[in-house]
Amino acid sequence: MPQLARRLFALPPDLEGAAQSWLEHGERTPRAARYASSVVLLRDSPTGLETWLGYRPGSSPLGVLAFPGGSLEASDDDAVGWLGPSPQHWAEQMGTDDVGLARRHVVGAIRELFEEAGVLLAGPDMSTTVENTSTQDWMRARVAVADQEKTFTELLAKRGLSLRTDLLKPLVNWRSPDFAHRRFDTRYFAATVPMNQQPSLLQSKGVWGRWVCATKAIAARSTTALGDEVGQENTVGLTLGQLLVPGSEIMLEKMAAANGCIAYLSYKRKPHVYQARLVEEEGTLMLEVEAAKTVAGDPQRER
Repeated sequence: MPQLARRLFALPPDLEGAAQSWLEHGERTPRAARYASSVVLLRDSPTGLETWLGYRPGSSPLGVLAFPGGSLEASDDDAVGWLGPSPQHWAEQMGTDDVGLARRHVVGAIRELFEEAGVLLAGPDMSTTVENTSTQDWMRARVAVADQEKTFTELLAKRGLSLRTDLLKPLVNWRSPDFAHRRFDTRYFAATVPMNQQPSLLQSKGVWGRWVCATKAIAARSTTALGDEVGQENTVGLTLGQLLVPGSEIMLEKMAAANGCIAYLSYKRKPHVYQARLVEEEGTLMLEVEAAKTVAGDPQRER
């Protein structure tokens, strides 16, 4: 592991109540964390790496603005066509002995990416991926899966498709702070968009989402530009750190420092669980994370 350093992050407004309650009543047993998966979509641009960020209504453990993702579902255990590294290999990559859980995280990641962004990492064989997932037919399929009218695995089987697990790369494991009322144990993955696919918002549910240049977002992190653009009651007037959970902000920093998609995706990351702790700094509640600093000349040093 690289040398870790103490870093402080803003406490998102929607966590202030839970933080105060935690302090007032003394530390208690944290609520159980639900397993979740999230996918960092990447593409190269003239100004550096870009990633797809979307607005999440309500109080999501992934943040107000976040990468596509969500909690795992029972149907993620169902039989499904599988191409690429085996579940056993995924478990080793993710640093867990629970092969079934590793498999669920991979299935959940690909399902959530399809539901929320319309990007489908699936195909009939190892050399092919689905093309043009922007049609109304595919949108109806996304809505059906999101509304749990149809399972993702049923949809794939009906269309003769298998998961292209080789198109995912494991990133990091983040756990929500102990004091949070809704907690996720999230496995983050990375992927690039397959040929002839484009991310899009889920019809009737999507509010805001777009490709965001990591370098520009980090450069403007102290401004409210992005939150104002999203234009929601819980985003206007807020800085990047108030809209993102620390894990997302750190990953954006890494993207901003990376020399393109290939460099970012090929970096070898060691399994490690990260979690923010509640601390008080000069009368202000903040989140503290033990994370590595970016090292000059080594922009891919993983936090």
